[in-house]
Amino acid sequence: MIIGHGGNVKELAARLGCPVEDIIDMSSNLNPLGPPPGFEDFLINSIKDIRSLPEVDAMGMIKAFSKAKDIDPSRVAPGNGTTWFIYTIIPALSPNNVLICGPAYSDYKDACIMHNIKFDFINSNEDSLFVHDIDRISKISDKYDMVFICNPNNPTAQLIDKEDLIKLIRTNFDTFFIIDESYLPFVENYEQLSLINNIEFKNLLVLSSMSKIFRIPGLRTGFLSGDPEIIRKIMHYYQPWSINCFAQKGVGFLLENQDKTRPFIKAAQKFIKKEKENFFEKLSNARTIKLFPSKTSFILAKLLDDTKSYDFCRYIADHKILIRDCSNFDGLSDKYVRFSLKTRALNNKLADLINQGI
Repeated sequence: MIIGHGGNVKELAARLGCPVEDIIDMSSNLNPLGPPPGFEDFLINSIKDIRSLPEVDAMGMIKAFSKAKDIDPSRVAPGNGTTWFIYTIIPALSPNNVLICGPAYSDYKDACIMHNIKFDFINSNEDSLFVHDIDRISKISDKYDMVFICNPNNPTAQLIDKEDLIKLIRTNFDTFFIIDESYLPFVENYEQLSLINNIEFKNLLVLSSMSKIFRIPGLRTGFLSGDPEIIRKIMHYYQPWSINCFAQKGVGFLLENQDKTRPFIKAAQKFIKKEKENFFEKLSNARTIKLFPSKTSFILAKLLDDTKSYDFCRYIADHKILIRDCSNFDGLSDKYVRFSLKTRALNNKLADLINQGI
């Protein structure tokens, strides 16, 4: 397991000797507007549910998700977060070798290491602004049993066109493609961009996260969609009562109240778009940092002077702001950092610190 995921606010608070509430976490990629209105009150009012066991198979979650996405329940598996699926897919499908489209979320690699599976990276780079070369990926995909693609990608915030992904999957029909759509809801018209409904592909699995867009990472909820036969293989590893009662009820609340959650998601997309424009404008004349284009709520940046990412992150942290040091992403180095946008005031505070320099 990698040391250095975002969100270690307790450690920073202890170092600075301040309350955890004083730390501004711009390292974790979460919706700055979330959770949705009424959600936390709903969970509080559900406290008595801890007196009983939750559904053993989380069937209520499956039905809510399949109805919201208009897919058959047999094509859906519920999970204790999407990361649970990443570590379960490997033993369930037993690939001999895996290709990871990076720089990417570390758990794709860590899951391979845990199960002694050979893996390689095919990394995008700065020259292409970290946009994946689909033709390059397609040329070597047939040499692998499985390919992991995060779309939009973390930490580069780039999006692969849906038609390009479909062509890639169709062309390499003997290779399993795991498409992680955890950050897709931050993109406008995301439902049209999702591959969840592409049921013709038996070599496609789609990961869907509730944590990011609804800002509920502590509940640990997520879904996997794909061919029913593959879903059955995944569910072979499912343990009874794996998803707690609050997660199950919370997912039901979010998916069964589309009249409230859809406007919430659209509001978040609009808010983030404005904040990105403002943040890029605030740093348009900065000489010590380069911001890369972003399709989602976070921004990858490169330090252009002699400063290393560790020192830069510590400088920002001294002002009670936590950002992501990207030096431990395969394909990046100690010149890269990532920012997750928050409110206008907080984004401006970060931009001002960057402009001031270390």
